[in-house]
Amino acid sequence: MRNKTLTVMLTLDDIRRAAVTNTLFKPTTLERAINKLGFVQADPIRAPARAQDLTLRHRVKNYRAGDLERRYATLDIEEDFFINYGFLPRATHALMHPRTPRTVWDAATHKRADAIAEFVQHHGSVHPRDVEQHFAHGRAVNDWGGTSNASTKMLNDMHYRGLVRVGARDNGIRLYAPPIAVRAEYTPAERDAALDRLVDIVIQKYAPIPASGFASLVGRLRYGVPHWRTDVAAAIKRAKSRLAHTRIAGVDWYWPQTLKISAAANVVADDAGDGVESNVENNIDNSVRLLTPFDPIVWDRKRFQMLWGWAYRFEAYTPAPKRKLGYYALPLLWRTQVIGWGSISVSVDVNMGASAAVKKTRMSATFGYVTGRAPRDPLFKHALNEECERMRLFLGAA
Repeated sequence: MRNKTLTVMLTLDDIRRAAVTNTLFKPTTLERAINKLGFVQADPIRAPARAQDLTLRHRVKNYRAGDLERRYATLDIEEDFFINYGFLPRATHALMHPRTPRTVWDAATHKRADAIAEFVQHHGSVHPRDVEQHFAHGRAVNDWGGTSNASTKMLNDMHYRGLVRVGARDNGIRLYAPPIAVRAEYTPAERDAALDRLVDIVIQKYAPIPASGFASLVGRLRYGVPHWRTDVAAAIKRAKSRLAHTRIAGVDWYWPQTLKISAAANVVADDAGDGVESNVENNIDNSVRLLTPFDPIVWDRKRFQMLWGWAYRFEAYTPAPKRKLGYYALPLLWRTQVIGWGSISVSVDVNMGASAAVKKTRMSATFGYVTGRAPRDPLFKHALNEECERMRLFLGAA
């Protein structure tokens, strides 16, 4: 199939609106939202909540911080690597396994893995400390250059290989369970079909995608399917042949043909047939949204700057004196423009009652703006107050 190049004249405003409305669909159930997104990136930092929760709160009805962890075991989803680490539908997880990592284990490591797999199978669900207490593997160098329990590192490696799965979490700690059976092998044609499906999931989530970032974004599938890493380039070429495409000011943009972008800059329709409506008129045009740094709208920093004309920085790992926006600045979306950022902090007040301590969570917020000041439009102030109230409910704060 040849590229479908639009003959109507699109503008950067049309692409910008599509970048927002493509992902801010009408809030739905938790499982349907994850299916619609295709993948939800995880991050352990809580400022004020984990990235996965901050992503889902805009897309799931009545979502509260921690709902994903609390309900994980009841959902048809898995934790795994995709283009990075996060949560994805079990059907997508199955496409990436059996996974063959580039690192080859020696005989001794295989023997330890077999023993742990038998232990997990016997107990059904294990905490890393249970494995450490049973096997006493000691310490090992982790992926960040520090040290951790060798058993924890071994479980992480086994999880990546599909030898165990994450069955639940306990205060953020992964509890491991026996894996779900996957197919043994793929024929070349089945491999290409599976890889094309994975590529489409990436594109659907982050569309519209500029040509300059297309290969690097899709190329990150090497983390999810390292055994197919040499086939990714061909999959990228196939993808471009089936995508809608246009050029604006010398920049090529790509998106799925199911995503209809109107030159009128006010209609984006999703023809995917998944039952989740694209949210164009409902709570978009006059809404304020505080986004996580890992939200699909924000994730590609180069695309972000192309669309909104300023450079967003994630500064959690930047030394404090060098920060310009803050430790965990949340991009501030108003209508279809990212006009600044917000920092949310949470504190807990403890008051001693007659019989027990009473804890009360309080939230405070500060904001910064690209222009140096907030918009004067009175609708903005009202929308910002509504977003702060939604954040308080999400956090369970006063």
